Amino acid sequence: MSDDLEIDLDAIQRRMDGAMNALKTEFASLRTGRASASIVEPIMVDAYGQMTPINQLGTVNVPEPRMVVINVWDKGMISKVEKAIRESGIGINPVTDGPLIRLPIPELNEERRKQLTKVAAGYAENTKVAIRNVRRDGMDQIKKAKTAGMGEDDQKMWSDEVQDLTDKYILAVDKALESKQAEIMQV
Repeated sequence: MSDDLEIDLDAIQRRMDGAMNALKTEFASLRTGRASASIVEPIMVDAYGQMTPINQLGTVNVPEPRMVVINVWDKGMISKVEKAIRESGIGINPVTDGPLIRLPIPELNEERRKQLTKVAAGYAENTKVAIRNVRRDGMDQIKKAKTAGMGEDDQKMWSDEVQDLTDKYILAVDKALESKQAEIMQV
C-alpha cells in the first residue's frame, strides 16, 4: 500500500479533540450555583480602546464556594469592569468594595437546575454532531482512497479505526454530560 492511500487518523483525532475542548468550554460557562473563575472568562471589557478579557485587567479568585472576587489592578477600570459584568447576561450583580469586585453566586432553584441540565444536554448533542461530521469526513477520505486503489481489507481496517475513534469520543461526551448534570443537580 502506498503512502498516498494512508488515511490521516491524527487529523481526525485532532478535530474530535477540538470538539471535546469546545464542549468543556461550554460546560465551564454554565453556572452551577458554585463559584468558578471560568464564569467571567467570556466577559470582555472596553479597556484602553480595545476589548480585553477580565483576567487581563485583574486577578480572579474564588475565596469561598459562592463568591468570585476580582482584584482590578487599575482603579480607573473598576467601573468599566463592573459595567461589563452587569451587561454580560450572566445574571450576577457585582458588588464593588474598593479595588475589589465581589460576585456573590446565588443559589439555583430546582426549575433553573433542570433548565441548565437541558442546556448541557444540548451542548453535548451539538458536540456529538460535530464528532459524527468528522467521522463522515474520515469515511469520505476512505471512499476516495478506494477509488484510488485501496484494497477492501485496508478500507475495512481504516473504517473500523475511524468508527472506534468516533465511539470513544461519543462515550467521552456522554460521561462529561453525566458528570456536568450531576454537578448541576447537586444542591
